[in-house]
Amino acid sequence: MMGRYCRSRAYALPAHVKVISRALTGLGRDYDRLLITCPPQVGKSLSLENWVMWWLAHHPTHRVGYSTHNRDLALRAGRNVRALVREHGLAFGLGLDREAAAAHDWWLATGGGMRSVQCGGGWTGQRLDAGVLDDPLKDRRAADSRRERDIIWDWMSSTYLRRLQPGAPFCLTQTRWHEDDPPARCLELEGRVEDGGRWVVVHLPAIADPSITGPDLLGRKAGAPLTHPTIPDEDTEALAAHWEEQRRTTTPRDWGALYQGNPRPREGALITHDQLKALRLRAGEKAPAAERTAVAIDPSGGGRDTAGIIAGFLGTDSRLYVTHDRTRACSSQEWSRTACLLAYETGAGMFLIERYGGDSATLILRTAWDALQREGTIPADRPCPYLGEKTAKAGKLDRAEPIAQQMREGRIRTLGVLPEWEDEWATWQPGSDSPGRVDATAYLAYGLLKVPGAQKLVGTAAGTSLTAVAASGMGSLGRGR
Repeated sequence: MMGRYCRSRAYALPAHVKVISRALTGLGRDYDRLLITCPPQVGKSLSLENWVMWWLAHHPTHRVGYSTHNRDLALRAGRNVRALVREHGLAFGLGLDREAAAAHDWWLATGGGMRSVQCGGGWTGQRLDAGVLDDPLKDRRAADSRRERDIIWDWMSSTYLRRLQPGAPFCLTQTRWHEDDPPARCLELEGRVEDGGRWVVVHLPAIADPSITGPDLLGRKAGAPLTHPTIPDEDTEALAAHWEEQRRTTTPRDWGALYQGNPRPREGALITHDQLKALRLRAGEKAPAAERTAVAIDPSGGGRDTAGIIAGFLGTDSRLYVTHDRTRACSSQEWSRTACLLAYETGAGMFLIERYGGDSATLILRTAWDALQREGTIPADRPCPYLGEKTAKAGKLDRAEPIAQQMREGRIRTLGVLPEWEDEWATWQPGSDSPGRVDATAYLAYGLLKVPGAQKLVGTAAGTSLTAVAASGMGSLGRGR
C-alpha cells in the first residue's frame, strides 16, 4: 500500500484503514463514486492523501482536485502530498515542476499535479481528472443551516463536479451531521451501487450496528467496537473503553452524527426536547412509592439488532416513572440477560415484551433467568417476573402518539437524566430506524398506565389489554415459570 511504503515509520494499518484503502483502490477502476463515513481521528484524511499519491503514481499526467471546508486544511493536504512526491516520487517516476510547486497548486514534470481549494473556492479553467471532497460541511451549526447546506450543494454540483472529466473518480467524505447533507443528496439523486445506482458507500460506525449499515464491512457483530490507529486491533477491551468514553462525553445527537454516521433530525414527530426535559424529576422533588415495577423489552431480531430495554414503575400518584434505559445493539442472549439483571436490580414483578416467533421471546427470558440463577447472580429463591407478552394492533406511530400525549399531560416522568432515551423520543420520525426505546417505553406505559384507547393498539397474547393484566395483580406475582 502507498501509505505503508511512504510512511512506514508512523503509518498504522488497523483493520478499518485496510477497508478504506481497498475501497479507494477500486475507485476509478471498478466505480467512479465513493462515499466514506467514519468517526474523526481514525486516519481517513491520511488515507485520502495516500490515495492521491497512489493515483498520480498510476496516472502521472492527471490533475487531482482536493477540497475541504477549511482553507488551512486544504493547503495542508496539498503540502503533505507534495512532500510525499519530493521524498518518494523518484521511485514512481514522479518529479515536481520547480516552476509550479506552490502548496495549493503544484504540478508534476509529467503534466499532472494537485490543486487544493477551500469549499466555495473557484475552479474556473481547471481540468480535473480526479476529485476529493473531504468534509464540506464544517460542523453542526453549518449543517443545521438550510442556507449553508444549499450553498455547499450548489457549489459542489455547479462548480466542483463540473470540472471533472468524463469518467473521473470522485470521493466524498462527510461527518453525517444532518439527514439532508451532501451525502444524503448524492445518494438520493444517484443511488447506491447495490441498488443499481452509482455510489459505493463505506460506512464504519464506532460501534457496529447492522440495523443502520447493513452487514458490517469489518464483519463485526452488533455492539463490537471499531479499530483505532493508536490501539492494537486485538485489544477489544481498550477499543470498547475508548469509544464508550467518546459516547459518554458526547450528546446523543452528536454521537450519532460524529461516531455512528447516523444523522438525526433536531425534532421528530412526537415530542420536543424541551417537553422531555420538563419530565425530569426536579432537584428536591421526591419520587412517590412504587405500586408496580416492570421491565419492557422491544427485542432485537427481524433484521434489527438494537434491543429496547426500559424499566419503570407506576407510582402511588398514578404516574409512570421511567427509571432505567439499557437499550443497546445486542444478540438475543445478551438482551435477555440484560433485561433479567435489570428486573432483579429494580425488583420488577413483570416483563412486558413484544410477542414474536411464537413463544420464543418468553422462552429466551426464562432461559436467561434460569442461567443467571444457576450462576448465582440471581438468588435461587427469586421467582422470574411475570411474562406479559404484547401483540401490536397498530403501527409504531399510532402506538407511540398516545404515550407522547401522556408525557405532555404530565402522567409520565423520568428519574434523573436519560439522554439517549430523550433524544430518540425527540428525534424519531415515521419511516426512520425502528425505535427500540420508543417501542419499549410504549409497552411499559400500556402495561402500567390506563391509557385511553389502549385495547385498540396493544394487547396480550390472550387478547386482553396489558393494563388489565397488570391491574389484576399478576404483574407482581412472579408467574414466569
